[in-house]
Amino acid sequence: MKRLLFITLYAVCGVLYAFPCTNFLVGKDASVDGSTIVSYAADSYTLYGTLHFSPAADHPEGAMREVKDWDTGRPQGSIPEVAHTYNVVGNMNEHQLTIGETTWGGREELWDTIGIDYGSLIYIALERCKTAREAIDCMVSLVEQYGYASEGETFSIGDPNEIWIMDMIGKGPGQKGANWVAVRIPDSCICAHANQARITSLPLKAKRKTVGERVFTKDGNWMWSKDIVTFAREKGWFTDEDDLAFNYQAAFAPFDFTGLYICEARVWSFFRHFSADMDQYFDFATGKTFLETGGKDAGTPMPLFIKPDRKVSVSDIKACMRDHYDGTPLDITQSPAAGPYHSKLRNGKLGFQLDSVQYWYERPTATQQTGWSYVAQMRGYESAKAGGIFWFGVDDAATNVYVPVYPTITRVPDCFREGNGDLVTFSWSSAWWVFNIVANWAYNKYSVMRPDITARQQRWEKRFEDKVEDTDLFIADMEPEAANTYLTEYVCAEAQALLTDWQNLAVYLFVKYLDGQEKKATDGRFERTPYGEAAYPDRPAYPEEYLRSIAPYVAHE
Repeated sequence: MKRLLFITLYAVCGVLYAFPCTNFLVGKDASVDGSTIVSYAADSYTLYGTLHFSPAADHPEGAMREVKDWDTGRPQGSIPEVAHTYNVVGNMNEHQLTIGETTWGGREELWDTIGIDYGSLIYIALERCKTAREAIDCMVSLVEQYGYASEGETFSIGDPNEIWIMDMIGKGPGQKGANWVAVRIPDSCICAHANQARITSLPLKAKRKTVGERVFTKDGNWMWSKDIVTFAREKGWFTDEDDLAFNYQAAFAPFDFTGLYICEARVWSFFRHFSADMDQYFDFATGKTFLETGGKDAGTPMPLFIKPDRKVSVSDIKACMRDHYDGTPLDITQSPAAGPYHSKLRNGKLGFQLDSVQYWYERPTATQQTGWSYVAQMRGYESAKAGGIFWFGVDDAATNVYVPVYPTITRVPDCFREGNGDLVTFSWSSAWWVFNIVANWAYNKYSVMRPDITARQQRWEKRFEDKVEDTDLFIADMEPEAANTYLTEYVCAEAQALLTDWQNLAVYLFVKYLDGQEKKATDGRFERTPYGEAAYPDRPAYPEEYLRSIAPYVAHE
């Protein structure tokens, strides 16, 4: 079957690895309303969905900030605190600076556990910086001073004026600094990354200056660690005599099949929504060329960024976060593995081995292991009280609801706060648990239940989007403190109302589809007989295509 060609051919990679996280980036001139946009799905089976909150604070001289590894909680030591830290809600601060990431691993000999990990770099920068450039400087400075305690990462770093992408990997155990490169995405363009280093050629012909351990191009759109080429040469990862041929991705994160089929394919799927020219990269993004050449050539890589065929809206990015490769040969809901009800859920790991052959499932952007995700809309400073909107949702983006959260609020909704349940402590007051109940029940009959969920999802998001302008106008003449109080109460009230509605949805779907039946309902209310009894339920059969596939194995006359 054509759609399974790439899965069944690959038999080289021996380790099943969890490929988490996807980021989409939109420049201000590429968006509908002039906002910069950064999205991020934090995907992990061990990540509980809560909304990070670090209130603005003043700190005395000599104060220290404790650093803990973001993934494990392992203490990493302490660093000097700064005099003032900014309000941070999720991954956006009060100045609308937003940072996201995806992990790509890269050369294992460059990994370290000593220093500052990628997650701590993100939140320290958000606490201390106003702009993307300041954040890059902060993150690099911390790594230069303390070391980098993570694998290879790509960071999305955006403010209301600029969007940057930065690839970073360490220099090996016990070594300070990192091999990193950062590039500003043109304002008219969009970009994406999904667990594969994406920056390739550096503008080594451009006029540039070196300051300390860093190189800056004269146009201000590129930065990198000054010894990046010599380091790769010394390791034997770059052997061309011409420095101009240097390729960051090839040196530090060379393609393998999974880096293409599992990772680059998500970038391809995002780009295809906004460009008619992406079919030419299908064989690259799905690893077909890589397999056909025995791993010697991956084909022509996709560009780092593209100019979209149309302006991109926040709603577009929300839709892209919910992508299942819909309408393509990779659509996870159309695979034979999806079963009779086109489920996206795959038991086990991302793939499996049979008879020494490695098989891989599709890995779309919308995935069940998402802890939380966001679409950050940085609208600028003209309405600073509510300039940024951090659209936040928990669990699988396909079945979540993005709630508008403002980065100046003084507390987060109880249903999103840390400490309200955890991965093994159920809580009806936790949005993560309630959204998981709905999604996991729906995975059993995905094609049947998802329309119910999508209809309610769309009603809520339309309600939120319709209120944005009214909220802007309402707080326009307020003093900052009063505006922040209003926004805090508004966000908390709306999140609680959503939680209550989703609790009701969970019960409704459970009752309606109990035991494989389908109870009759009109406008969300179950039907009854004239005598007050529940109407007799429907007992829908499997879809015909599935019945035909099982018919040979079922008793028949």
